[in-house]
Amino acid sequence: MSTADHQLPADPTAETDPQAPTFGTPFDVNWLGLWTLYQKEVQRFFKVLTQTVLAPMVTTLLFLAVFTLALGRSGRTIGDLSFVEFLAPGLIMMAIIQNAFANTSSSIGIAKVQGNIVDYLMPPLSHGELVTGVAMGGVTRGVLVGLTVWLTMVPFVGAGVHAAWLIPFYVLAASLSLSLMGLLTALWSEKFDQMAAVTNFVITPLSFLSGTFYAVEDLPSAFWWVAHLNPFFYMIDGLRYALTGYTDGTLWIGAVILIALNVALWRFTLYLVRIGYKLRP
Repeated sequence: MSTADHQLPADPTAETDPQAPTFGTPFDVNWLGLWTLYQKEVQRFFKVLTQTVLAPMVTTLLFLAVFTLALGRSGRTIGDLSFVEFLAPGLIMMAIIQNAFANTSSSIGIAKVQGNIVDYLMPPLSHGELVTGVAMGGVTRGVLVGLTVWLTMVPFVGAGVHAAWLIPFYVLAASLSLSLMGLLTALWSEKFDQMAAVTNFVITPLSFLSGTFYAVEDLPSAFWWVAHLNPFFYMIDGLRYALTGYTDGTLWIGAVILIALNVALWRFTLYLVRIGYKLRP
C-alpha cells in the first residue's frame, strides 16, 4: 500500500470553500477543534476516576508503606535523607510515567481495535493538532496523578520542597515523553496483547530500574552506566532534586536529554501520523 493510502482524510471543506482555513500553521490553528479533542481525552479518564487516578494513588501508597516497613525502619539513610524521603519522589514520578503512558496508549489503541479510529481522523484537524490534543490528555492525567499522590504522601514524608521552579519542568517533560511513547505504542499495536507487552516488558522495568528504590551512585560501575542510559532515571532524579535537594546525576545533562527526547518523540510521532501509519481500521 502506498504512502498516500495511509494519509489522513483531507478536510472536505478545503475543496469546496476557498475561504476554509489551512489548519496546522502557527498562526492558523483550529483552536476549537483542538480544545474539543483535548476535552474528550480528559473526560475519557475522568469518567473512570476511581480507576485512572485513585487506584494509582492507592498502589503508590502501598509501595511506600511496604518498602518503608521493609527497608526504612532500621533508620537507613541515603545522603542526608531518610529512606522514606528518598523513596517518595521516585514513587511520584513512577506514577506519573505509568499513567501518562496508559492514557494515550489505551485511548488510541482501543479506538483502533474497536474500529472507531475514524472519529479521530475525520474532524478537520491537522496532524499536529491531532497529536497535540491526544498527548495533552495524557499529560493532564500524569500531572493530576502526580499531584494526587504527592498530596497523599505529605502526612508521611512532609511537604518540603527544595527547588519549586524545577517541579513543573520535570513533571511536564516526563508526562509528555510518556504520552508520546504511549501514542507510538498505540500506533504500532494491532491488539491489546501488544500494548500490554510494551507496558510489562518496557515501561514497568525501566520505571523500576531507574533509581526509584535505590541510589544509582551505589551501583557497580557497569550497572551505573546502564542506569544512566535509562531516560526514566533523569525524570526521577530531577524530581527528587526538586523536592529534596538530592541528586545522583547532573541536572543540566538530564534536562538536555529530556528536551532532546521530547523533540525526537514529537517529530517521530508526527511523521507516523502524517503518513497514516496503521491508522486504518
